[in-house]
Amino acid sequence: MTVMPADLSGIDVRAEIERLRKERNAVILAHYYQKPELQDLADFVGDSLELSRKAAETDADVIAFCGVTFMAETAKILSPDKIVVVPDMDAGCSLEDSCPPEKFKAFREAHPDHIALTYINCSTEVKALSDVIVTSSSAETILQQIPADQKIIFGPDRHLGGYLSRKFNREMLLWPGVCIVHEAFSETELLKLKAQHPGAPIAAHPECPPTIVDHADYVGSTSGILNYAKAMEGDTLIVATEPHIIHQMELALPNKTFIGAPGADGNCNCNICPYMALNTMEKLYLALRDLEPRVEIEEGLRLAAKKSLDKMLEMASGTVGKGDLGAR
Repeated sequence: MTVMPADLSGIDVRAEIERLRKERNAVILAHYYQKPELQDLADFVGDSLELSRKAAETDADVIAFCGVTFMAETAKILSPDKIVVVPDMDAGCSLEDSCPPEKFKAFREAHPDHIALTYINCSTEVKALSDVIVTSSSAETILQQIPADQKIIFGPDRHLGGYLSRKFNREMLLWPGVCIVHEAFSETELLKLKAQHPGAPIAAHPECPPTIVDHADYVGSTSGILNYAKAMEGDTLIVATEPHIIHQMELALPNKTFIGAPGADGNCNCNICPYMALNTMEKLYLALRDLEPRVEIEEGLRLAAKKSLDKMLEMASGTVGKGDLGAR
């Protein structure tokens, strides 16, 4: 974790970030789940893989990734010659934590006739143990290309895997991981909110449990939900994903109303990702100043992980970053 100095009160942090961005020839990336102030200063805002691909296309020497560590690792996999820093190395992911590489390896070895489709929310080591990485925007396209008689392991998100399994009537062995943010949504509170706004559609991320997804008018990634908000005819949308995506919706669509789906306590505060929240402007400044914490990946491991990412891009390059799992 980044060690904060005792006092940054005399520093114009925003101005210093702008100075260091130029001096370091850095590109700043911010995931949709980051605080608005980080989104607003980023060069690119988006989904994790989309951001890594955009950064790889730049001539930047430094990538500062405001997201969680597996996202920064993906950026390093795709841009090995660039320095990749994160504001806080403790910004992890419950899905990654749920799938330790040694246990995933043993699970694969116990099912040698299965291929592994693995959600991108996992460690570099698990990517290296996988056959094809998928995102919430590419998973359907990839799944439909796999022969019906081929057995599949899907991990680490059992809710995304279950959604795909139900939609395509495709049996898969599901790793039992969940996203703690999307798991926190309450069906009871969502139905109460729906009753208060009877004409408003619901857009949900497929990491949500079936009790939420089954009520959704649209299911897709953060990019897909944003695109749905732009295309929908109504003026109010209930959003069942991490609520910081609403910042981008309000910027793009100031005349529409966006309501975060509630958690069990009747509000969306419990659905703010605690890992994403570790990143701050002050920590971003320090990361650019010190070029630490820095993401490093051993080259053999990087190349092994890149194979599964390359396979995804080979099978579904047209869908990556589109975010569209489609209307129900």
